Amino acid sequence: MLALKRIVTVAVMIYLLLALLFILVPAVRTSVADMGAGLSVPEKERQFFYVMFVVGAVLMALHLLTENLDSVLLRRTVNQHEGKINELKAKLYDQQQRTSISSPATGPRTIDGRNLDAPMVREQPTAYPAENRPADPLPQPTFPQPDPSLSNTPPADRPPLA
Repeated sequence: MLALKRIVTVAVMIYLLLALLFILVPAVRTSVADMGAGLSVPEKERQFFYVMFVVGAVLMALHLLTENLDSVLLRRTVNQHEGKINELKAKLYDQQQRTSISSPATGPRTIDGRNLDAPMVREQPTAYPAENRPADPLPQPTFPQPDPSLSNTPPADRPPLA
């Protein structure tokens, strides 16, 4: 379809260039019009313009037909792709709904995945040399840090009020 559309477009452009040549240069028009039968000069001119009109009308109709056909085919392809996208979105939504229903609710969690309902376990710092320290499996958050002056710090870590 694309090749036919390009061929018709090129034919229309060539026709338009020839029509401009015939209209703007009377010598070329007269020499082309004289190729016909032995008619008078006004009849030759009239016959020449009539043929130019018919050829132009056929080319424009063909151009309009190929453009509209290409547009319809492109719209149909876009609608098919949009339908496929919607179908895939629906499958993904269904899959997400099934996984959220099947996974048990374990309570509220923090951003890094820790369970808020679980008891807080404080690790005592070990004396590892800097080069032999094991790597942390998860990046440690910088906030919230345990600060004894905060009200949400457990009472054992809080300094006595003076």
